[in-house]
Amino acid sequence: MSQDASTAADKGSRAAIRVWIDFVCPYCLLGERVIRAATEGLEVDVVWMPFELRPYPTPTLRPEDEYLPTAWKQGVYPAAERAGIAIRLPSVSPQPYTRKAFLGLQYAVEHGQGDAYVDAVLRAFFQQDRDIGDTDVLKAIFQDLGLDPHALDAALASPLYGERHDAALREAREAGIRAVPSVAVGNRLFSGTPQPEALRAEILRQMT
Repeated sequence: MSQDASTAADKGSRAAIRVWIDFVCPYCLLGERVIRAATEGLEVDVVWMPFELRPYPTPTLRPEDEYLPTAWKQGVYPAAERAGIAIRLPSVSPQPYTRKAFLGLQYAVEHGQGDAYVDAVLRAFFQQDRDIGDTDVLKAIFQDLGLDPHALDAALASPLYGERHDAALREAREAGIRAVPSVAVGNRLFSGTPQPEALRAEILRQMT
């Protein structure tokens, strides 16, 4: 599994899957394990696609309101326990916008660290309770991955990165994305987290 071109046991055709995520959706952290299970041993490139659940200036959610604690108690925590993944409702209030994090992802992908960056940002928010809308937090993640933290400033100011991001958001709308994570294998779209067996079967079908 890699947008950074992993090696795999199966030397047949390479497959590419697109995975729409938002860094403030806990199911995107849980879905990483599904992607890994579905692609294990296969030559698959994972292309991480942006989908902002609440783009600026839409108000973001607040953990002190009723909705988030209830949703986590009823859905997120039971799913995380079944998967054996540590996760907690972040205290950051209101929740951050994720455009900055996605612009940083573009730079990370260009420098071979796309998968690692996605994992690091999700874990920063859902396991370390860090504000991933804060530029300094994203710079620290860059540094941890061996990327130049000062390059983030250029990424955030880049008209090209901004245009790419906006185009990707339009593509998501045109593709009918309504939930994250969503996974596209060829022309087949799994809306929400797919079952690993079904996703793997579709990948294998596309590789033949």
